[in-house]
Amino acid sequence: MMSINDNTPVGALTVGQLKEILGVERTEPITEVQNFTDNKYIYGLKGIRDEFSVSHATAQKYKDGILKDAVQQVGRKIIVDREKAHQLFANSGRAI
Repeated sequence: MMSINDNTPVGALTVGQLKEILGVERTEPITEVQNFTDNKYIYGLKGIRDEFSVSHATAQKYKDGILKDAVQQVGRKIIVDREKAHQLFANSGRAI
């Protein structure tokens, strides 16, 4: 085993040795898990298209506009709260 002193280059250390020196312990990231399996949610632009009977382009406009507060998007995944979306849509003055 290599002895570590003040002259040891950081590049010569293993990840474990570096963590030991820095006093870093492995911790698992905390993630919040939400259940999106019921009919309370609309999934993707296709879901918005089907729910409001609009074109793909209009679904994109709705997602970025009047439905913005009901939309959760991470990367390419789009999840819309159905009840909130209908409330926002009704408040916008548009008809389905």
